[in-house]
Amino acid sequence: MTASKSAAILISGGGTNLQAFIDSVGCDDLDLDISVVLSNRGDAGGLERARKAGILTEHVDHREYPDRVAFDLALINTLAPYNVDIVILAGFMRILTPAFIDQFAGRIFNIHPSLLPQYPGLDTHQRALAAGEKWHGSTVHFATEQLDGGPRILQGRVPVLADDSPASLAARVLQVEHRIYPLAISLFIAGRLQYEDGHAFLDGDKLDEPLQLDALTRTF
Repeated sequence: MTASKSAAILISGGGTNLQAFIDSVGCDDLDLDISVVLSNRGDAGGLERARKAGILTEHVDHREYPDRVAFDLALINTLAPYNVDIVILAGFMRILTPAFIDQFAGRIFNIHPSLLPQYPGLDTHQRALAAGEKWHGSTVHFATEQLDGGPRILQGRVPVLADDSPASLAARVLQVEHRIYPLAISLFIAGRLQYEDGHAFLDGDKLDEPLQLDALTRTF
């Protein structure tokens, strides 16, 4: 069976969200061809995950380029032969410029470890604990020029426990990420999810608020 969409997955680290996609494809839950995994770090653990799964890998070291635009153009050139339909940012720890975002506008996705718009940027788990939040989680969104500010698609949340540390909270949030990211991409592949004029649409209706994991799984 031919996959309906092909993807490049961009990583910088261990690639646990990448593994979630590999597993979803492997058990036929996701009709996706992972054409290439690209990292800005040659020692990223996710590259080995990809190789073990028989997926082609690329390495583009950001330190070899004078600025972000030059690096982003190198990313575009590296991905060009693969002609992918979707770009999935899965722990890619580089801020992308409009040069890259515009190339893949409306088909580039990111996941962020907070319930956006709360806590964009870094150290989200520590910040949530410091603020005394009762709930924390993760958000899948379309990636745009605004850092962690693109239209939100799907969120999964977890309770913040009294004895949580940043590490324990991060571990539970990561489990949620592994569920919601493939699910959000499946909506796009099915043609139910679109990006238009700076907004996300599901089944033709604008998503003023992101879908929530529990509500969405009840409707499937």
